[in-house]
Amino acid sequence: MADPILITGAAGRVGGVGRTVTELLLKQGNAVRAMVRTEDERARALRDRGAEVVVGDLLDLDSMHRAIASCETMYFGMSVSDTYLSATVNAAAVAKHHGVKAFINMSQMTLAQMSITDTTPSPQHKLHWLAEQALNWSGLPVVHVRPTVFLEGFFLIFISDSVKQSNQIRVPFGEGKTSPVSAEDVAHVVALLLADPQPHIGKIYHLTGPQSENMHFFAREYSKALSRTITYQDIPVEPWRDGLLKRGLPVHLVNHLATMADLHRAGRYDRMSDDVLTLTGQRPLRVQEFVKKHAATFTAPAQGAA
Repeated sequence: MADPILITGAAGRVGGVGRTVTELLLKQGNAVRAMVRTEDERARALRDRGAEVVVGDLLDLDSMHRAIASCETMYFGMSVSDTYLSATVNAAAVAKHHGVKAFINMSQMTLAQMSITDTTPSPQHKLHWLAEQALNWSGLPVVHVRPTVFLEGFFLIFISDSVKQSNQIRVPFGEGKTSPVSAEDVAHVVALLLADPQPHIGKIYHLTGPQSENMHFFAREYSKALSRTITYQDIPVEPWRDGLLKRGLPVHLVNHLATMADLHRAGRYDRMSDDVLTLTGQRPLRVQEFVKKHAATFTAPAQGAA
């Protein structure tokens, strides 16, 4: 049997890249080792689909040895965290030790505009940039994947309540344009790279949606998808940031999200790439299509409904 492909973060939420990549590779008949943080129903579901499940922590050397041993190809992805750089270096050191032949690294589009002298106020962006440098220095055969903002984030999680309750998209993006991409499209790219990594070693792929527009345009796309009028309401960054803290989100994550909002206002997410289409042969998902898929999340239940 072929050596398994390692996927970190495989038990992420529905729509998460690691989880979707795992499902895609299994459907293609690949042997997959899925690394998860805890043994729960999500881990059991992956095992039922045919994955070899390893429970461990990206920061723990023993965990990474158990996860990486006998894997020649691996995907590294981690959610926003102040331990991101440590986890990356830990995984890279063990991957180097075991002679991994392809290391697919999930990064961020913003890094394309960063350098040793030019970063952003987000501590997460700096950790991502340093992680890319460390991976490049490691000598590992790396492919960096840099998506722009995910549809599943700002365009779903952070605005579903305001769209549902007041038919408004309320985010502090100003008039800046943005090109959101779906996690599913990113996962298709990652699965393709993992299945045949060698032609892509040393390359960087920038992944965007098929359109870069301001939020007024996207409000009209929501309107078409939901068959009701949705408008965009720009809001100040600081009160929005305070609201995220009151919801209990970690300060590190909130600081990152606030920086992303500032960068949107400055037009830094007005980026376009054909890499999704070139690599997969499929046009990335449009915002209107995404909203239709999640229409129930944006729609209040009818009065009197159980």
